[in-house]
Amino acid sequence: MAKNVEVGEFTAKDYQDPPPVEFFDAEELTKWSFYRAVIAEFIATLLFLYITVLTVIGYKSQTDPNKNTDQCGGVGILGIAWAFGGMIFVLVYCTAGISGGHINPAVTFGLFLARKVSLNRAVFYMVAQCLGAICGCGLVKAFQKNYYVTYGGGANELSAGYNKGTGLAAEIIGTFVLVYTVFSATDPKRNARDSHVPVLAPLPIGFAVFMVHLATIPITGTGINPARSFGAAVIYGKAKAWDDQVGYACGQGPVIGNLAELWAARIGLPLA
Repeated sequence: MAKNVEVGEFTAKDYQDPPPVEFFDAEELTKWSFYRAVIAEFIATLLFLYITVLTVIGYKSQTDPNKNTDQCGGVGILGIAWAFGGMIFVLVYCTAGISGGHINPAVTFGLFLARKVSLNRAVFYMVAQCLGAICGCGLVKAFQKNYYVTYGGGANELSAGYNKGTGLAAEIIGTFVLVYTVFSATDPKRNARDSHVPVLAPLPIGFAVFMVHLATIPITGTGINPARSFGAAVIYGKAKAWDDQVGYACGQGPVIGNLAELWAARIGLPLA
């Protein structure tokens, strides 16, 4: 177990923060491991959107009042939240050793702001994530075109009774919770302090996604992932999906939500 080292009146850190990565690392572009990580992000986001959008469409189909009288049928909001959180848990677990398991441009941008990934890696990851999301939604539409169009394509839209300000606030807070959890679960201090306890980072990250979905599905359908919202809007292509996304996309984006780690690290408040 890691131990503290006494230095005068203060206790030295029993862990070492990794040094900041280079702002632009040209050498990465010559390595196969870099492109393998980009491919991993693409495939992971594709699978994430494919499974979760199918779950959303399946739930709406099972509870369609024109087809079924049982409005309590289907997986319900709880099942949808489990689908999103469970898939993030699985995919982060599978890709963490390859790409870091971001699967979300908001997470990638937050790590870039904290100098944990380079600019070129951040850009390649975010492009791969958006393309993966588009392809994942495209597969759903290709396999179930009638259901896809009829039941909204899994696109994020504001629910009746909510304005764009409410949607924006919900997405800001939801993104903050997710990114704060990511940084806390991967904090080197936690690994040093809890070295005797097996800590599985994908588990709290998946639960964070699950809990945020429970809270915000009734408001925006839950974005907190710009690639998820963008991919669904591109393939669905309806005006309302685009209009609502513009209204609260910056909340999913990193500018506000991703201040979690910067706020904690720069002010000196511990993440873990």
